Amino acid sequence: MTSPAVRIENLTKIFPVPLRRQRVTAVRNLTFEVRPGEVYGLLGPNGSGKSTTLKILLGLVTPNQGRAMIFGKDSRDYHSRAAVGFLPENPYFYKFLTAAETLRFYGNVCGLQGATLNKRIDELLSLVGLEDARDRRIGGFSKGMLQRIGLAQALVQDPLLIVLDEPTAGVDPAGSHQIRDLILDLKKRGKTILLTSHLLEQVQEICDRVGIMARGEMIREGALEDLVSVKNQTEFIIENLSPEVRLQIEQLVQKSGSNLLSSRQPQRSLESVFLELTATQPQGSK
Repeated sequence: MTSPAVRIENLTKIFPVPLRRQRVTAVRNLTFEVRPGEVYGLLGPNGSGKSTTLKILLGLVTPNQGRAMIFGKDSRDYHSRAAVGFLPENPYFYKFLTAAETLRFYGNVCGLQGATLNKRIDELLSLVGLEDARDRRIGGFSKGMLQRIGLAQALVQDPLLIVLDEPTAGVDPAGSHQIRDLILDLKKRGKTILLTSHLLEQVQEICDRVGIMARGEMIREGALEDLVSVKNQTEFIIENLSPEVRLQIEQLVQKSGSNLLSSRQPQRSLESVFLELTATQPQGSK
């Protein structure tokens, strides 16, 4: 049987409050799994325990109870993290380095060198759409460009698991759309992705399963389609419906004893309208 990409098991983390005889429970008896090859969204309000969970998974924080596993290995074992790429919410880079130099630096940290690293840098800059910015200094990058170079550095060692903490935070709709497409492309390449986000519309577009946390506990988890479906309602989308046929349908619904709750023209999201209107406009230097 294939091991889960991530297994969080009865996880509890309690932080002491400095100078006070108090303790804060950030995560309480948390258990969930991320399957290989899926996009899993870990959701919740601020203070729900999402970031603490990710830090425990990445070996940055030690739990009081329970454990976190990465492809069957305890996350406290540094060998388990060789298969992980991480993009924090607010990544920091050396502003005096160019995009290519930044990836070279992280590649060296991961043990890559020579022609192998040069090829990897070219591949990653192409993947995140920064070929034209390869020789620009990071200090002149926009927020969206920083997130994309951050995603590229998370992929330097070609990890099996990619952990993304608010990957589109502070990014404009066009940049957010690009990052969303990158995540979907990574899924097609067989990568497993665990992400946190407050942009629920985007989560709905890219995630296979989601877990919703509150006060350090998992309050709901499951396949996205199951969570958002309204069980006792059915929706039909019909094109070129004549008034006569529409009236017949409404009468048939009434005769069946069901209730017609609404009938309206379908709508597009504001994001799609924005992207359509701005797609042909020239981009600025950022």
